[in-house]
Amino acid sequence: MSTPATATPQPDTDEQAPPDSPLTTKEGWRRYVEHETAAPKLLPAAERAALTGRERARVDERRREYHADLPLVNTPTIRKVISTARLLIQLNRHQVSARRGVILSGASGTGKTTALTQLGRAHELATRKRHPHDRSRLPVVYVTVPPAATPKMLAQEFARFFGLTFPARATHTDIVDAVCATAAHVHVDLVLVDELHNLNLGSRSGAEASDQLKYFAERLPATFAYAGIDIESQGLFAGTRGRQIAGRFVVIRAAPFSYATTGDKEAWRGLVGTLESMLRLHEHAPGTLSAMSDYLFHRTGGMIGSLSQLIRGAAVLAIEDESERITEDLLALVPIDFAAEQSEQLTAPAKATGRRRRAA
Repeated sequence: MSTPATATPQPDTDEQAPPDSPLTTKEGWRRYVEHETAAPKLLPAAERAALTGRERARVDERRREYHADLPLVNTPTIRKVISTARLLIQLNRHQVSARRGVILSGASGTGKTTALTQLGRAHELATRKRHPHDRSRLPVVYVTVPPAATPKMLAQEFARFFGLTFPARATHTDIVDAVCATAAHVHVDLVLVDELHNLNLGSRSGAEASDQLKYFAERLPATFAYAGIDIESQGLFAGTRGRQIAGRFVVIRAAPFSYATTGDKEAWRGLVGTLESMLRLHEHAPGTLSAMSDYLFHRTGGMIGSLSQLIRGAAVLAIEDESERITEDLLALVPIDFAAEQSEQLTAPAKATGRRRRAA
């Protein structure tokens, strides 16, 4: 639903989300918050053998969909972001200015967006429990910083989340005022801003866009959480603006899993085991993936996103080729991102190929 800039915003939170609604709209965000992946039941061998071809195809398709959408694992980074931000939300509740926030910084592929959106989901679900009958409440806003962002472009991203549209003659001030009025009306108390590295603080428009975020943070009675690639090296904390940001934000660094110590290896093995416990494959023996922890680490460089893609992809292939179990040979067929490939070339054991043949 769109709302003219001159009217008091009244978001219709009961409307159905169009299938192409991105996460940066209230409809897409609501669909994400309410989505839960249900694990299909594995049929006993006799019952599965009695299925017709069409019934078996339908059951297998359901399992492929489930593995493609495997539930997220609650990593240490996700837990830290959620616990830190939820505490700051409590502390900021009665602050009239200078509210504290969170910045999640790290290399690409370390799960920053996942942690940020999981924070928003956890907060929104907790808010719904406290206000079960208030369907007009939208406690979380999720926006991304567009490339070469200007202040007006940023304000328009906030407006787009709420479904606000404006006449061509609308000024930047009109948009900001409508966004702030809408956010107050629907009780926003957590603002998630992703892709913060798109702010070019070396340019005038980028610096002004940064000031726009600060202005929103002053006007909205909300806690702000940012995520971006290597924020510290982007100059966000440089100069007068930077010192002010550094004084108000907690920085949480998202990093790949380490494999340096026994504790690190146990943590990685536990992560692999958690993912393995979610599999719904008929012939997969529990513990098979955990036993391949070394291989999985060197294949992914400890990146949670790469690990998830590798296991989800292998599970789908295991259903399609009817082997119903994940092996190293099957994992080798799953394409992964370039960064993980580079890491594999640098760190994989020299005899990995021979070990793979023995494990097949």
